[in-house]
Amino acid sequence: MAAVVPRNFRLLEELENGEKGRGAAEACSYGLANGDDVSMTDWNGTILGPPHSVHENRIYSVNIKCGENYPDSPPSITFVSKVNLPCVDSRTGQVRLHALTIRKPADRYIILTLGKKVDLTKLPRLAVWKREFTMETILLEIRRQAKHDKKAGIKLYTKEYVLTQHV
Repeated sequence: MAAVVPRNFRLLEELENGEKGRGAAEACSYGLANGDDVSMTDWNGTILGPPHSVHENRIYSVNIKCGENYPDSPPSITFVSKVNLPCVDSRTGQVRLHALTIRKPADRYIILTLGKKVDLTKLPRLAVWKREFTMETILLEIRRQAKHDKKAGIKLYTKEYVLTQHV
């Protein structure tokens, strides 16, 4: 039986990987929002738009909040940049914080505090949350979804195009 790594050690390892650019540094990055945050709760992340997609050359910023149950429960994600993907529930404009405290089926969701909910069941590799998943795992899976979803990118482009035409 493998030993369970405590939350703090796990987050220290993720911090070191993020600061040193280990892993998928060309696709995403992440680090503590405040270096003085001893609880290592608040993080910033960046997802680079995948090449050969409508998201190419775009930079999406996210805030990541690792609650006290992380990594046993997924973190909450706040998109600072607007994004339109099928894994984001666009039917509701309300924050569903209560879902974070319910063990089942809430573990299948990452909550976006923009009022949008990321449905992990639409991200096949994250459909069932596992303790070994990391912040990088989430960022890369969202990026992979953006690369393979052409409809989402078209909607995003159309919205931006309309906004620039009226400015």
